[in-house]
Amino acid sequence: MHLFLALFILAVNPSICKGKDEKKCDVVPKNNYIEVGSDINITCLTCGHGKIYWTLDTSRLNSSHTVLSLRNFTHQSATVQCHSTDSQQVIGGTTINTYSKPCNISCILHQLNQTTEGQPVVFTCKWDHRIDPKLDVNYTVLHSSAQREICKTRETTCMVEGVIKSMLPVIIITVRAKTTNWEVDSDTREFPPAHIRKMIPPHLSVTSFADHLLVEWKRELIKQKCRCEVKYNETKLNKALKREEHGNMTIEQVESCSHYTVSVRCALLEPAPWSDWSQEKTVLTELNKNRVRLRLWRKVAEPQKNGVRKVHAMWKEIPSTCRGTFTYTIEPTPYKESMMRGGNYTETLCGESGCDVEVNQDAHRINLNMFHNEILLVVNAVHVPAIGESLPQVTDIQTSALEGVILVTWKAPIQPVSGYMIDWTHDGNQYNWKETNYTNATLSGLLDKKPYNVTVTPLFVDKTGHGTQALQICSRVGGPGNVTIHINKTNAKNALVSWDVKSQEECSGDVVKYIVFYRKLDRLELWLNVTAIGTEQAISLEDLLPDTQYVFYVKATAATGTTKSTEMFFKTKRFGRWFITTLVVCGGVVIILVLSLGLGCAISWKKFREKPVPNPGCSSLALWPPREEGTGSIWQFNNPSESVCDRVYTEESQKTSTSPLGSGLNPNPAFYQTDEYIDPDMASAPETDPEERLKPAKMQHRSSPNDSIEPLLPENSPCSPYRSQTSAENPGKRPNKQNKHSPVKQPDRKTPVMVYVTLDMFEQNQCR
Repeated sequence: MHLFLALFILAVNPSICKGKDEKKCDVVPKNNYIEVGSDINITCLTCGHGKIYWTLDTSRLNSSHTVLSLRNFTHQSATVQCHSTDSQQVIGGTTINTYSKPCNISCILHQLNQTTEGQPVVFTCKWDHRIDPKLDVNYTVLHSSAQREICKTRETTCMVEGVIKSMLPVIIITVRAKTTNWEVDSDTREFPPAHIRKMIPPHLSVTSFADHLLVEWKRELIKQKCRCEVKYNETKLNKALKREEHGNMTIEQVESCSHYTVSVRCALLEPAPWSDWSQEKTVLTELNKNRVRLRLWRKVAEPQKNGVRKVHAMWKEIPSTCRGTFTYTIEPTPYKESMMRGGNYTETLCGESGCDVEVNQDAHRINLNMFHNEILLVVNAVHVPAIGESLPQVTDIQTSALEGVILVTWKAPIQPVSGYMIDWTHDGNQYNWKETNYTNATLSGLLDKKPYNVTVTPLFVDKTGHGTQALQICSRVGGPGNVTIHINKTNAKNALVSWDVKSQEECSGDVVKYIVFYRKLDRLELWLNVTAIGTEQAISLEDLLPDTQYVFYVKATAATGTTKSTEMFFKTKRFGRWFITTLVVCGGVVIILVLSLGLGCAISWKKFREKPVPNPGCSSLALWPPREEGTGSIWQFNNPSESVCDRVYTEESQKTSTSPLGSGLNPNPAFYQTDEYIDPDMASAPETDPEERLKPAKMQHRSSPNDSIEPLLPENSPCSPYRSQTSAENPGKRPNKQNKHSPVKQPDRKTPVMVYVTLDMFEQNQCR
């Protein structure tokens, strides 16, 4: 028993000792929360892993010590890990989170009702806190050194009423932020009540006059100095006030018949906050008769045949906001008479901003009278030179445009001038004009991309010179205009495309070059381009693939911009023009050959159809005389002048005639010697009807031994190619044996045999 107990103790004791001496491999401390900008030390328990290194998130730190010191740590959240250098394994790690304290604390003392004067009873503070918005933070506002809580909130603002007294010499404020993991206090702020007191808005009144505005306001009665700020339209004016002093201010240089909006705010001396702006007051100024400037000017048209000229007088109208009734009249007066101040001339009632009158070729003075409520208010005049009058004018007028503004320069005349009048128009109806004392002017407020005509006229004391008009210039030049593309012709390997450029704007840039972009329809990324020569508006796209779809567009480039056309598709042909031409030529040749062959066949067939067909009914029967030895078997049948019915040799006539074969022909008698079978029935048959004569001619093909074949006509005369047909005696029946030629000697005299010769089988009455 004791032995067993001793063995058990020895077995358990090493395990206990091992667990006691074994160290845990990790990084401490864990999941820290520190204030932004503070320091922290982190320790790595290596457990004998040898050398180590540290990483901050994914960056390796330059430290191999087991204790890592991080100074001025500003990361919002970061992971720090300890690694073994030998095994590259992570020994341990920790997460460091930071927090910040509330800052930029501002507080004010004010009235809850901004229209009631008295001691402020509301205390409001605001602050900033840079934290994760997802965090749930509780804020507490602490007052004075005793850290008395005056407000709790989860927002970065806090308002309390009746807690802070404005009579205190100083107000001490601290803001505390707290979460489940950390707690931090802001820096303490001290606020003198006079520096944080907000005044109520002043009570404002505004009075308008013809040449100024009178602004008056009543501020909150505080026995302290204050400053106030007056705002009208876009202008602000400041004024300092003494203790318990109300404010007033005069605004000069106001426009006649114009609306002005005025408001005021006040504050104690800096750094006290401004009060809210007072309620705005809007007033309309009166018409200032001393500052009415009509800015009268005129445009003189070309004279008519009778010397009468049309003068368009124009002036700046009185604003419609001016109260009262305004009327205008124009009175043209000859210049010489106007200088003598005599005579009455007809006045023309005009509109509010322009009027047309006619004058002759002499110099005139155009007088403009403006009446306000039927009382003459303003008189203005402008000079119109006489036709051909020698007056100075400006020279070398130059214009240029930049970003919608036209700059005009010119050279002054030799004579001294009092100024220059520049007028400009884009349509000849609406004019703008301005006066200057310099030899340059800038024209602004122009319509975009419109051409303008600019005229400069020198002014003298009581006259005007001749105007000089500059070349037409555009306020701004646009792009080249819209590009419309066309497909003129497509072949197998090229395509002819063209385009037109039409601009809907009057001022479009001149095209410098055209670039045609094209590609295969299935190759979206590969664009090819070719540039047209000069400003040509057509080009041939070469080296295309047959039977392939392409897409193309044209980009027109000018000095002022570029314009791109819409895309258009086309497809090249399967075969080229040379192939089609060759095919057409070969096809044409084949067609011509076929037509020629057909025409020849038709002509031959027609001739064949028109050739007379022999009629057996017109035949006759006669004997053919036997041939003599030495006669030939060939004769001429080519005498077309002799009719086939001219000569018929009957059996009787042939007996007495001399054979024409006796001379000239020496046939081989052995060649023509035959041995034939003669049917005795055919020899004794009676003479048949002429219509029946055709039958034996068709049935009997073999001739008897006594047949004789002689030429019907002499050798030297034309002959008929037919044989005489008649009946003959059949000597009797002979054995039916095959004909054979035997080279035996021809006997001296041949017995006539029956043969069939067609004399005339044409349907002609002369044959019978």
